[in-house]
Amino acid sequence: MSRATAQTEDQQYDERLRAAHGDGGGVGEYLLHRAKPHLPPWLAGAGVGLASLPAHYFWSGEPGVTAGLTLASVALTGLTWWAGRSTTQQRRLHSAVTVAAASSWFTAAAIAGPAAGPLGELYFIGAPALALSWNIRQILRRNVDGPSAGTDGGFLEKVGLAKTQVVRSEVGPNKASFDLQLPRGELTPEDVSKNITRIAGALDVPKNAIRVQENPDSASRVTLTVVPLDLLKNTVPCPGPSSPGGSIADAVIVGIYEDGTLVPMWFPGDAQAARNAMMLLLMGMTGSGKSEGGLTALAEILTRRDVIVWASDPAKADQTLGPLLPAIDWAALDMPSTVAMVEALKAVIPARTAWLAKYGYKQWEPACAEVQADGSPGMPYLVAWFEEAAKLLREIDEDALTGIAQEARSSGVSLVISMQRASGNQVSTDTRASLGSSWCHGVRTERDAQFALDGEVLDAGAAPHIWKDKKPGYSYLVANGIPEDVWATPLRDYLCSVDYLRWVVLTFADVRAPIDPVTAGAAARAVDRAFTARTRYPLPGTAELEPYVDDTYGEERGYDGDGDDYDGPEGVAYDAEDDEEEFTDPEVELPEVESVVEFAQPVEEAPRVKLTLAEARAAMEDLLDEFEEEGREMVRPADFMEHCDRHGRSRSWVSGQVSAFVMAGRLAETNEVGRYRIVPYRVAA
Repeated sequence: MSRATAQTEDQQYDERLRAAHGDGGGVGEYLLHRAKPHLPPWLAGAGVGLASLPAHYFWSGEPGVTAGLTLASVALTGLTWWAGRSTTQQRRLHSAVTVAAASSWFTAAAIAGPAAGPLGELYFIGAPALALSWNIRQILRRNVDGPSAGTDGGFLEKVGLAKTQVVRSEVGPNKASFDLQLPRGELTPEDVSKNITRIAGALDVPKNAIRVQENPDSASRVTLTVVPLDLLKNTVPCPGPSSPGGSIADAVIVGIYEDGTLVPMWFPGDAQAARNAMMLLLMGMTGSGKSEGGLTALAEILTRRDVIVWASDPAKADQTLGPLLPAIDWAALDMPSTVAMVEALKAVIPARTAWLAKYGYKQWEPACAEVQADGSPGMPYLVAWFEEAAKLLREIDEDALTGIAQEARSSGVSLVISMQRASGNQVSTDTRASLGSSWCHGVRTERDAQFALDGEVLDAGAAPHIWKDKKPGYSYLVANGIPEDVWATPLRDYLCSVDYLRWVVLTFADVRAPIDPVTAGAAARAVDRAFTARTRYPLPGTAELEPYVDDTYGEERGYDGDGDDYDGPEGVAYDAEDDEEEFTDPEVELPEVESVVEFAQPVEEAPRVKLTLAEARAAMEDLLDEFEEEGREMVRPADFMEHCDRHGRSRSWVSGQVSAFVMAGRLAETNEVGRYRIVPYRVAA
């Protein structure tokens, strides 16, 4: 018990005495009221002595009464011992001895008389002694010496926190919180953090079951939280979308904390809540559940009406993102397209920022995705998700994403970098500093945890290195909008099945927003056909079974492929510099005809030969062999398109066969997007 608690009990005790005594009276009355709490043992002793007189008068010489009193004495003593099992051992023994002595003397006095033999002397010695023993016990119950005699039994001293006082405690079903007052000038919150292991050992709980939270108003106070049972040990299946068809500005729910509360993530910024847009580092070793947690967040995002997703995974291709690919606007599953996506983002950010400034928005908000007052189409939020980003940063530059992370906040773009270990030789310090949020799963060492979590979070008890890969889905979330006092609280990600992911893709296909002209135009000008001819993936259950090239913004919507002009979805020209729209006045008369151009009659082409699938693949292989025999070193998918159209195969099928050549080793990717090096047949074999 702390000194503060003991003083409170003393004050309450004195107040009760003053209330009973009142404001009047003299010294004698005051002494009487002070003695009242100690009178019950004396009154009980006197009562036993007086009761023995009529008992002896009526029961002396009665054998049956003698046996009854003896049995009653034994039974009463046994009952006292049984009833005291929930108290301390000393109190139980003291009570039983008192009852046994009093009942034995009363039985003897009732039979032989109170003055018979030594009974009188025993009474006048024993009764006061027992009464005094209870008075002494009552006095010692009031602790005035502070924590050293407290109810913690010296626990805080044992764990290196001597002179620390517990000023408040709150105990729940599986959580206990204690506000500690540290001795000023002797101990600091850092001292408590350093002793977490000792505290956990003394309480026989895991280290990450102990958390320490500093008091923002006092450097001499901390809150110690103990969670003895692991309530996250069972897998938590995803219960479904938290805001189906809602805005990306609503919280994205990704799991539950250990106390059962939901774990929210906010991607767009909010000026009223003083929250910046999410720039997230997602980290965890192999087997920690990092990718599954990312899929949970992506699935939630893809149920919202005003957001588009660009996702990249040059290491695992479609192994992780596969079920969600039909819902992703741009999926970069190889290194060239990933590099193109990075370059496109660099161009997209200023274009989106200019659009926001034009319509008077300080930052992206849900109204940006709606049709604007002048009839212009809205601009949905953009989430750029780089899975297994270590490969990208290793092969390009560790600072490749730094500029994007620093500049994207005001443009309605969130950047997510997912990797196993954000060490200094893979991610620059500038990039890590630009990512204001982190979602850390199990890691191998405490040093690895420091790459994702700040020192104060680790000091507060966060310990992902204890989990390693033994507890998939366990994680810590340090993000904008999450209160600091729960940063060190473990959570468990929801687990989404493949069937659930496919359900999200199909069910919300009509809800998801298409890409806006501003973003598409900037990307097209920056990387040309790497964006305009990006591969799209059909919805499950549709007639199209294979991925296809999306030329929507290239051939059909006015983009000429030279990087100069780009027409949006409705044929509206977009210029990043002046953002002016050109139009023709329908009332102006047409100019007179000056010349007539005669077109030649169309030449009838020979009917195309429809080849079987096996024959078409053989034709592709023969064509590649011809290119090799001609001495070519580099080819493009367009080189195959010209020859294979006559065989009745679609462009998407031809593009897929080129990808198959890359996987088989007959073609190798180059630093230039859409350009492949021919690998000699013998080398490939």
